[in-house]
Amino acid sequence: MDLIRESDLPGIGRKFQINTRSGDKLVVVIHDDGRREIFHFDNDDPEESISMVTLDDAEARRVAGIIGGMSYMPRDLESVDVCFDEMFIEWYKVEPGAKSAGMTIGGLGIRKRTGATIIAIVKRDQIKIINPGPEQIIREGATLVILGERAKVKACKHLIQHGSL
Repeated sequence: MDLIRESDLPGIGRKFQINTRSGDKLVVVIHDDGRREIFHFDNDDPEESISMVTLDDAEARRVAGIIGGMSYMPRDLESVDVCFDEMFIEWYKVEPGAKSAGMTIGGLGIRKRTGATIIAIVKRDQIKIINPGPEQIIREGATLVILGERAKVKACKHLIQHGSL
């Protein structure tokens, strides 16, 4: 089932209709001037909007970050991914027995060997390291936030788990 349908709105912008797994219908209109309008429709009458919110560009980006888990990752999710065109951000938990545990980001050559970048690390004690350097040690149980194209993120996860490509 196609959950998101896109359509151009000439002279206005672009429309995205999201039919959620729970049965809700949302419509997001991105105006050419940067405004976003979000409409929520009644489940019993899919043509009847029951609420609407208008956001400016900065507000929309903040809300997108919140919804996408950039500000807070729910504790029950061990792997989350967010897509920006061809770029992905994925949360990846370093499993027990990972060959990279105890090694540094630079020692593994993650960026050079995979093309992906670790942009943050959330340690077991929930301490966050934003933009970790090459000297940062990868530990079991930590959650890595990896940025890159899908194949590069996949290669990075493989390198972390197996110690080689």
